[in-house]
Amino acid sequence: MQKQYSGPRTIRPIGVASLHSIAFSREILYAIDKNRGFLLEIDPKTDNTTVINPFQTNEFIDVTGLALWKDTLWLTRENEVYFCLNAIGNSSEGRRKWQHFFTLPYPADGIAVWESTVYVTCQKLGKIFVLDKNTRQQITGFYAPGIGFENITVQDEELWLCDREEQTVYCLERATGKVKFSVLTPFESPTGLAFYLDINTGERQLYVAYAGDELYIRDDPNSEKQYELSKRDRSFIHPLYFYYNEQEKYAVSNVFLIEMSYVEELEPLDEVFLEDLEWRIALPSETHRQKVREISPIGIPFTEEIQNGEKVAVFRFKPLRQSERRIFGWKALLEVRAIKYQIQPFNVENIPELPEGFQEKYLVDNDNLAMDKEIVIQAAKDAILQEKNLLRQLLNIRNYVYDRLSYGVTTKIDTPDIVLERGVGSCGEYVGLLLALARLNNIACRTVGRYKCPAFADRKSVPLEPEFNHVWLEFYLPGFGWVPMESNPDDLQEGGPYPLRFFMGLAWYHVEIGKGIKFETLKSKGIPVNKEKISIGNLAINHVRFTILEERPGL
Repeated sequence: MQKQYSGPRTIRPIGVASLHSIAFSREILYAIDKNRGFLLEIDPKTDNTTVINPFQTNEFIDVTGLALWKDTLWLTRENEVYFCLNAIGNSSEGRRKWQHFFTLPYPADGIAVWESTVYVTCQKLGKIFVLDKNTRQQITGFYAPGIGFENITVQDEELWLCDREEQTVYCLERATGKVKFSVLTPFESPTGLAFYLDINTGERQLYVAYAGDELYIRDDPNSEKQYELSKRDRSFIHPLYFYYNEQEKYAVSNVFLIEMSYVEELEPLDEVFLEDLEWRIALPSETHRQKVREISPIGIPFTEEIQNGEKVAVFRFKPLRQSERRIFGWKALLEVRAIKYQIQPFNVENIPELPEGFQEKYLVDNDNLAMDKEIVIQAAKDAILQEKNLLRQLLNIRNYVYDRLSYGVTTKIDTPDIVLERGVGSCGEYVGLLLALARLNNIACRTVGRYKCPAFADRKSVPLEPEFNHVWLEFYLPGFGWVPMESNPDDLQEGGPYPLRFFMGLAWYHVEIGKGIKFETLKSKGIPVNKEKISIGNLAINHVRFTILEERPGL
């Protein structure tokens, strides 16, 4: 028996390569596959898919924008905008008659229609064209909020855009183009969006289309090497849930329930004897985007302590000997969601002074930041130029670092002066340089992180193991609090422009652990163990595992 439809679900039409725009008409979803030239009619409850332009597919290749207003269908292809009257409900055997509406100076990407107004996005100009349907003239234009390919839809008094490179959905005022808020999408490469109206409940649900590719192991019996790494198209439509807290200036999206395990496998490389050893491992934090539902021990019990407001698991050995073998750690059940802070430069024009103690803790070189080296001091000056606004200063610093570094995994974390000269850095080295330049400009900041769940949101109940740990940073905005900024993931292209998706934002797959404290430390008889003499890496092998249990509807 077929499973009954029970609300919003992932829609996976078969036979599509690259969905690039979607629109709803009552219970039916319409979509464009720009690679195959398919105009598709999709049942969102069953995924049943019909090609409704079987004799015009060549004409629809490279169509990127699709909009419906009443019974009129609108399209964008290359620089042109077209429309077709009475397009919905026509027999799929007939050829639809398309009329030219408008020509842009550069490629037209997405399109939306509301009554007599037509909205068209153009990445090349970074602009939203606002056109009059009756006169076919431009009324005005708005700046596009992101840097990438953007599609668009309209909902009452709001414009909604998705940006492929920013991995972001924006909500704009329809009259002015002003951004009200933005949210990160749970998957990369969003290419279209539309609202579905449930006629039974009257509720609206936003759906987002995604188009990209995925790696898989291809089985080729005729090859000398039977298994090879290959890529295939991946395109689907997924509900986007969001909540905007206007008072606290942040927005969150799509909740995932995940299980994370952090385990140490005790296997000392050298002879060791440590009396009354306390092995302290930070536990996941409680934040706006992350809720800890349950913590349990693995291997041996631990006691829980609070350090600077953060929870720490304390494992005790009396004593720890070189011959001892154990597996110990913790398992956490977490609710995680993406977060994007909605703080603008004008919000920080007249902010209060830093809290007491912050200058001594967050504006000094307390982690080998080489803040006394001339190359780092000069870089701190060059990065901000003459900018006085704190938020713009930090964005200038980020862009300066992105201009001078390329990402690469390194065998050890070098100091910022060496990293600047080398021009290549790991995520930890990006963070070190960002910290040094920010602190030299009197911006309080700190390292946070520790791990990211592998970003496969649809691979549920399968153990996932990250290859590396990961760190990012938080900067302090007086009057607002600590705000996140990723280290290197937005450094996507040589010379920019760089997306802002993780500037004051984190994806759902980040796990925040031990904010403001060391992740893992040792104490013997109450005294910190000198890591130069005995390092945790020489005592044990760590194992990190994630399991995505479910995605929860709503927030």
